[in-house]
Amino acid sequence: MAASLLKNWKTYVIEVWALGMFMVSAGMFSILVFHPSLPIHAAIKSDFLKRLLMGSIMGTTAILLIYSGWGKRSGAHMNPATTLAQYQLNRIEAADALFYVAAQFVGGSLGVAVVYALLPDYLASPSVNFAVTMPHKGIWIAFLCEFVMAFALLTMVLTVSNNARLAPYTGYLVGLTVALFITFEAPISGMSINPARTFSSAIWANAWTGIWIYFVAPVAGMQCAAWLYRKQYRRKHGECGSMKMHLSGQKHNCHTYQVLWWSKEN
Repeated sequence: MAASLLKNWKTYVIEVWALGMFMVSAGMFSILVFHPSLPIHAAIKSDFLKRLLMGSIMGTTAILLIYSGWGKRSGAHMNPATTLAQYQLNRIEAADALFYVAAQFVGGSLGVAVVYALLPDYLASPSVNFAVTMPHKGIWIAFLCEFVMAFALLTMVLTVSNNARLAPYTGYLVGLTVALFITFEAPISGMSINPARTFSSAIWANAWTGIWIYFVAPVAGMQCAAWLYRKQYRRKHGECGSMKMHLSGQKHNCHTYQVLWWSKEN
């Protein structure tokens, strides 16, 4: 584990930065869109249009992070559920997965802390409430929605990113999916599909309602998606995947998903 930390610490720092920036965006734009004293809130009366705007912003944020130079280096997981699914797919080592997850929780929490330090009264106002995610239509409905969204998102990512023609557009489809989920599903579960994202807001807001949902459902949904995809892929191609992934290629004698740190070839 110490060897992994010494070798790949730059990559872990990128995961801190990535989810941190995502949460800075979530906090800042939640204030701009939802705080009643600001002009956007007064100009847009429809809650649906506010969610559409917020979804578009967060989807764009995800796209920019995924296609950034740093995002390409780490794979821009930004989500413990994604990292654990990639571990099940043998595309990341156990030690690296552990540090990725830790980095995501730290990064997300620091991102919210930055916004809170800059705009404490705005972020803590009831209309914004640290951009927390919590169940609005019942615990089990929220659980089901989080599970289905996580399953659908990773299934799409694995399918598209392993298609030679469509792979370059994977990040754009992720952003579009995030935007649609926020627009249409947020009134039900708050739309998280990310344990670190929910934790990052909850720890500052001290809002823990249904917190277990956002740990269990996204992880379970992505684990199911990874298991089904791996089962199908093994049947057709054997163990080695066709998507370029981070850190595990040498172990599995597969160069197609080996990304070397700061390699000019990649």
